[in-house]
This record gives sequence, C-alpha cells and structure tokens, in this order.
Amino acid sequence: MITFFVGLVILFVGAAVYGKICEHVLNPDPSVKTPAIRMADGSDYVPMSKWKNTLIELLNIAGTGPVLGPIQGILFGPIAFLTIPIGCVLGGALHDYMSGMISLRHDGEQMPNLIKRFLGNNVYKIYLVFVCLLMLLVGAVFIYTPGDLFVAQVLHGDISGFNSTVITVYGVIFAYYLLATLMPLDKIIGKIYPIFGLILLLSAVGIFFGIIFEGVPLTEIWDKSLFDNHPLGLHFMPLFFVTVACGIVSGFHSTQAAMIARAVKNETEGRLIFYNSMIAEGFIAMSWAAAGMGVLNLHLLDETTFIKSAVSVVGFVSIHMLGTGFGTVAVLGVIVLAITSGDTALRSLRLMLAEALRIDSTKKKNVLMLSLGIFIVVAGVLYIAKSDAAGFAILWRYFAWANETIAVFAFAMIAVYMIKNGMPYLMALLPGSFYMYVVSSYILNAQIGFHLPWLVSYVIAGVLTVAYFVAVARTDKNLPANDFK
Repeated sequence: MITFFVGLVILFVGAAVYGKICEHVLNPDPSVKTPAIRMADGSDYVPMSKWKNTLIELLNIAGTGPVLGPIQGILFGPIAFLTIPIGCVLGGALHDYMSGMISLRHDGEQMPNLIKRFLGNNVYKIYLVFVCLLMLLVGAVFIYTPGDLFVAQVLHGDISGFNSTVITVYGVIFAYYLLATLMPLDKIIGKIYPIFGLILLLSAVGIFFGIIFEGVPLTEIWDKSLFDNHPLGLHFMPLFFVTVACGIVSGFHSTQAAMIARAVKNETEGRLIFYNSMIAEGFIAMSWAAAGMGVLNLHLLDETTFIKSAVSVVGFVSIHMLGTGFGTVAVLGVIVLAITSGDTALRSLRLMLAEALRIDSTKKKNVLMLSLGIFIVVAGVLYIAKSDAAGFAILWRYFAWANETIAVFAFAMIAVYMIKNGMPYLMALLPGSFYMYVVSSYILNAQIGFHLPWLVSYVIAGVLTVAYFVAVARTDKNLPANDFK
C-alpha cells in the first residue's frame, strides 16, 4: 500500500500548500459584498453558509465520475495512485477554485458569459455549443447510471433494457430533476444536500477503512511497468486522463462553481468551497481506485467485468468491503453522487441558456418552458443510449471527451484573467495546455472521432497544443476584458 499512501500524502499536503498559494495569488477581499448579498433574488442569488455551500459544491461536482472512472482507470496500473492526486492538486482544484472566484467577482456570471468576456465572441459561440452538449450528456448519464444502480443493486432487477421497473425509476429521477431545476436554490438543494453530503462522505470513508482493515493487496508502482498495463493494450496517454476525468480535472466543475458563486457570502470562503471540495473528490477517486485494484488482485472479479460493467463492480466492492448493510449505504451514496450532479447540471444549463438567449428567469413561465425543452432533449438522448447495447459506452465516451474539452476552455479563460491582473498565469496555462493535448490526441485517434493512427494523432495534437499555448500567452494584458453587459 506504499504507493497508495504516498498518493494520499501528495493529495492532502499538496492541497494545503498549493491551495494556500492559489488563495494568495487571488487575494480574496473579505470587505467586498458578493453577488449573493448585492443581487439577492430569492431564487438563484441566495446567500448560504460556507459549510452548506461546500457540501453542495462537493455533491454537484462528484457524480459517478470519481467512482466509475477510477474503477476503469485502475486497469492502467498503480500509476493512477500518483497521477490522480498530482492532477487534482495542480489542475482540478485550481480549475474549480479560479472558476468559482472569477464568477464571484463578475456578478455570478455563468461560464459562457465569462468565456465571452475574456476570450471573445467567436470562442464564446464554440464554447456554448460544447457546454450545452456536455450538460445534456451529464443529465442523461446521471439518470442512466443512478437509475441502473438502484434497479440492479437495491431492487435486484433487470437493467438490460426498458422494462417497467427501469422506466419507473427513471421517471422518478426525471420528476425530481425537474422539481430541483425549477425551485429556488435554497429550497431543495440548500436543505437536503448537506444531508446527502454526509452520506457521501461516510460511504467514501467506509470504503477507505474497508481497504485498510481488510489489508487489501495493492500493486506498487515498482511491481509493473509504468504505462503498458491495460489488458486491452490501451495507450496511457491520453486514454487514462479521459477515463479518470472527474477525479483529476473536469470541465463540468467550472459550471457548478459558477452556479454556487451566486450563494457565497464572503470571498474568503472560496478556498474551502471550491478548492477543498475538489480535493475531497480526489480522495473519493483514490479510495474507489484502491478498492477496485484490491478486488482485481484478490481475483474476486476479472478485468472483463471492469471494462464492460463498472456499475456492477460498484455494488460488488461495496458489499465485499462493508457487508450487506453498510455496503447498501455505500451504493446509495454513489447513487446520491450521480443524482445530485445531474439535477444541478440541468439547472446550470437552464441558467446558461437563459443568459445566452436573454430570457427573463424571474418569470416562472419562462423558466418552466425552458426547463421542459431541456428535459425533452435529455429524454431523447437517454432513449437512444438505453435502446442500444453499446449505447451507454458511446454516451460515456462523448461525455468524457466533452468534459475535458470544456476544461481546456476554462483554463484559457482563467489564464487570460490572470494575465490581465498581473498574476502568474502559467499556473492555469500549463494544465490547460496539457489537457489540450489530451483531448485533441484522443479525438483524432478515437473511433468516435477521426480514427487516425496514434503517431499522426500525437503529432497533430502537439501542433494544436503549441498553438493554444501561444494564443493564450500572447493575450495583451492592457486590453480590457470584453464588456458585453
């Protein structure tokens, strides 16, 4: 377990040090009135306590990604125990913190408007297409996975297609999502999410101690080659970083941070709410990755199960580590993870579309019609994915790639903000460039993309990455950000 514990030290010590550096760079001002105070409207701008906001932020960002992703990512080997914490500290947590704080300092604007402000109208149009696609995919994925988990692991039913049980469970989740999307932020999300947050943390901690007390055998980094371990021969770069998205860097998180920015009462609370929530997600990812490796090393499940049905692995690991009672609670914690990300994803989409289309969100009729339009599209995506045996695998690949692509835009926006304010912008530009290489090399090679040979994909991705770095770095700090209000 040495590699695993070294990774945890990197995660928590790194977060303490680098989180403080990020906070020092932004220099939060406790005397500034935040949008939640200045623009309170009883619906989306609602001041809430820092601990409530932290638990809500954690639940918003921690979907099934930090569970299903690491379970599949551990097939690449113990290198995951180092790449997850390093990426989380230097990339993911910085991404979330900066996104939330920049929104906080610009009237709680959502990500599309921040992209337009700092990167211009042309980039904004491209981003808006990507982010709307991502939110729709998140909504579909986070109905599909918690619904199937509940049917399979709690009700012990069949999830192979549309049957009455699956339809009923999906319908209940849909109804809840619609209600949560329409209601004011503090009425449902603000009241029940802190309770869900405790369930989430207890389930993650339970898996962690199950690993420790059972002495689960974990492979050390020196026991295998660093990168050539996947049973299907998949390339570590870029496939690992697309597979394990939510435990390292996730563009989806920036949309959630911008939404919670409208509920923050003081700038000094930002590090706890945004940065540390991502570190908690990194811990969840590390725990599930270790649990998955332990099950593999004990030969309780084979690699094929991990590849074809990560959802089944979640239930097996939970019951094996914690027993039937607590294991069921852990499964419920994972279900909560997904549901509490899906509803806020669709809420974020509603806010972003309202801003882009200049729809008055103070009128209930407008909010209802916009929400219904979104849900009809999500239902269509879900139907297509569930009707095809390979539908979910395709849905997940597009979701994962779109998720990391959104992060590339967010890192560019953060870097430009830092350039204009005389801050060390390489903190954002370097991880942004890394993920530019990841998403471009992935889509150039992938069957869902251009299906080019790896060598060609790597070369073209390198050129695109250099272009991205130069374009962002050459931003003139003396030019004002676009004022489009």
